[in-house]
Amino acid sequence: MSIRVNKLTKTYGAQTAVNSLSFEINTGEIVGFLGPNGAGKSTTMKILAGYLRPTSGEAFLDEELISVDGVSNKRKLGYLPEHNPLYLEMYVAEYLTYMGELSGLKGKFLKDRVIEIIELVGLGPEKNKKIEQLSKGYRQRVGLAQALIHDPEVLILDEPTTGLDPNQLVEIRNLIKKISKNKTIILSTHIMQEVEALCTKVIVINKGNLVASDSIINLTKNGKTLESVFSELTK
Repeated sequence: MSIRVNKLTKTYGAQTAVNSLSFEINTGEIVGFLGPNGAGKSTTMKILAGYLRPTSGEAFLDEELISVDGVSNKRKLGYLPEHNPLYLEMYVAEYLTYMGELSGLKGKFLKDRVIEIIELVGLGPEKNKKIEQLSKGYRQRVGLAQALIHDPEVLILDEPTTGLDPNQLVEIRNLIKKISKNKTIILSTHIMQEVEALCTKVIVINKGNLVASDSIINLTKNGKTLESVFSELTK
């Protein structure tokens, strides 16, 4: 499922968070969505996830408009926000069942899907615990599980490895790679090695403006590193 963004703008009073962004992401691509803090990444991702209404411009899944009021396109999307909102007092399976119900899943299919997704993201050893008892790494797995519970065609992941130790980071990175088959993924991160390991294309924004949209191969030709290219683009 492709994503097309056309002159997307979001303002807060006199402040412009996103300024006339236009780009395309093809079906099945894993795209690194990069920019310094305050560049407008999270705002853009919230608009693409249908959580935030743009001031002007449009975003589409294939040819269907993404909107705050839309339901059908949200069923095609999985979203993990930067600050992973979880009901800490709920048990892992209980929470995923609840999220599945909100996505319209029911009965035996839902029960089987919860079991399947727990195994997929490696939550098996923790499935009988309350979320508040889990480590940061396992909480991120729960967040990924809720984003995947309805088997969406598009995944939007905003800083999925923030605050993880090196071992947890590798585990989540491998998990993203594992679930990327047959899905279009937008991945926001500050870790360039993560982008190089997972993505084939990057989109870079700075102060709400698009400054690059190209393959990693093209951006890093002539011996440049992705980190140096990012630095040049966002000075």
